[in-house]
Amino acid sequence: MRRRILLSVLAVVLLTTLVLGLPLMYTAWLWVEDITRNDLQTRLDRMAAEIISQEGDEGLVDGPLDASAVRLLIPNGGKLVVVYPTPVDSASRIDIGSESVRNPLVESLSMGTSGSLRLEVPSDEMRVLQRQAVATVALVVLASMAAGTGVAVVTARRLADPLRDVAARAARLAEGDFRPDPRRHGIAELDRVSDVLDSATVEISGRLQRERTLVADVSHQLRSRLTAVRLRLDELSVHDDPAVVDEAEEAMAQVDRLTVAIDDLVRSSRIDGAAGGRPVPVVAELSGVVADWQRPFVDAGRSLVLGGDASLRAPITGSRLREAVSVLVDNALVHGDGACTVTVRMAHGLGDQPSVCVEVADEGAGVSNDLAPHIFDRGFSGAGSTGVGLALARALVEADGGRLELQRRRPALFALFLASARATVPALPTVGEPR
Repeated sequence: MRRRILLSVLAVVLLTTLVLGLPLMYTAWLWVEDITRNDLQTRLDRMAAEIISQEGDEGLVDGPLDASAVRLLIPNGGKLVVVYPTPVDSASRIDIGSESVRNPLVESLSMGTSGSLRLEVPSDEMRVLQRQAVATVALVVLASMAAGTGVAVVTARRLADPLRDVAARAARLAEGDFRPDPRRHGIAELDRVSDVLDSATVEISGRLQRERTLVADVSHQLRSRLTAVRLRLDELSVHDDPAVVDEAEEAMAQVDRLTVAIDDLVRSSRIDGAAGGRPVPVVAELSGVVADWQRPFVDAGRSLVLGGDASLRAPITGSRLREAVSVLVDNALVHGDGACTVTVRMAHGLGDQPSVCVEVADEGAGVSNDLAPHIFDRGFSGAGSTGVGLALARALVEADGGRLELQRRRPALFALFLASARATVPALPTVGEPR
């Protein structure tokens, strides 16, 4: 920012200097020459008056011309040629001063039909004065450029530093630093932005605190209810019917997994980033998700298969990944058809860096062209549901620095792109594949 402002102001200063400085230099050059020529014309006028005073009534100079007064008006090194009428010759000539003048500056004056004056003086002195005048103007121009550069530096610093401070403060706000900043910069617009950031800091901090309190209360209530459900299921585990015992134990296992998922989500909501950057095996994390959803797919006469490279790891939060994929699998169960496959592979989805790609696909009719642009909008649903699931899944993935996209509309294929952290782990069996 500072560099751009500085270059912009310097460009204006340079343009102004070129537009005004060069004409001023040329004007100074001509001004010195005009002064010199005016001085010569003044001398010629005085010389003409002296010569005319020696003419008689008939306008003729009778006898030799008295050039003593004229000679005093000739500059050093100059030459004067006088043509005047006499009774003998109507155009008598007399040369006064130097015999020759090098690089002469010439001025002449007519004295009627038969007389004239021609004054030649060396131009060297005038050229020196012209160069001095041009140099003076150039120094003034350079001084103005230096002053403009100083103003540009001060202006760039005065504008860029406050903007950088405001940008840094906004970045700290985005990172969760809600401390107020009392600094002001004396620029009304930027100080107004700082005031707005102060107000936003207070508002965002209050909202986050209320949301965290609400999450804590909700999670506490859910765990309490789940504990009560588990106690009731524990009573069924001693039932005489083995089938009831199996169902009760399976239900208790689901309750335990739901309790762990709630704890993980609450814990990860208080952590910035992906689990401190610790890579986790993606296939291993998803194997439990696929196992939990096997029974609903079997009941629906469909299959759910997990496959891919078991060695792939990603620095993510396991609970976020599991919940995001659960949303996609549930979406495939409710709105899709045929076999549902969850595939883990390497891809290029986060810039130019290789990433771990988790694909969830089914063989259903897919997503219509009208619904596709809004499928991740919170509250939007084309099938009468709440419209929260896919928006939540994208938010969970983005919280770990990943990305969730609808890669293919018909049949539907969703892709999660996660940062890659390759590591060699023991190969895991593919969950859900026929043996």
